Amino acid sequence: MDELKQLKDILLKDRSASWDEFPDIGLYKDQVVSYISKQLINFDDREQLTSAMINNYIKGNLLPRPDGKKYTKEHLAGLIEICILKQVLTVGDTGFLLQKELEDSNFELFYGKFRQAIDDSMSKLAEQVDINWGLQNLSDIALHMAVSSYSYKLVCERLVEIIRSKSDTEDLKAEDKKENKQTKKSEKKAEKQQT
Repeated sequence: MDELKQLKDILLKDRSASWDEFPDIGLYKDQVVSYISKQLINFDDREQLTSAMINNYIKGNLLPRPDGKKYTKEHLAGLIEICILKQVLTVGDTGFLLQKELEDSNFELFYGKFRQAIDDSMSKLAEQVDINWGLQNLSDIALHMAVSSYSYKLVCERLVEIIRSKSDTEDLKAEDKKENKQTKKSEKKAEKQQT
């Protein structure tokens, strides 16, 4: 079936630009919208990136503010990551996960890691696509993939919850430690004043 061969080819070949392939000059928002739409694998024109979405991602601290009106490689990488992750996670969880991932990395390194994850996933899927599948098998396979996607989504959401709870616990411990340190300083200061 030609459609299955085309699907397999897309899964094997279509990828977002690498960091080095991003434009070296800043882009205006309308240029960014157009550029990003060409970077994502889509089979139709369903949800496309809009200027309003970019504004909301900046307001929600998912993206840094642009330099004047120009958007950089960091913005392009972030928008690709957001557009892909928000297909599975809420925008809030997407922002949280990206923030956690970027704590010990920089935009370029993380984007390379992100692209590798996409490449691994798409390549594995391409291996599963058999161009000889019969039409009667397609609905069974689509159903199986939909249920698998649901299962992955559940696990992903739970992992984000676990990360968030561990992060909150660590933040509370750090806050308590800071308060204890300040209390001890105050006590020492009070002792010095008494003597």
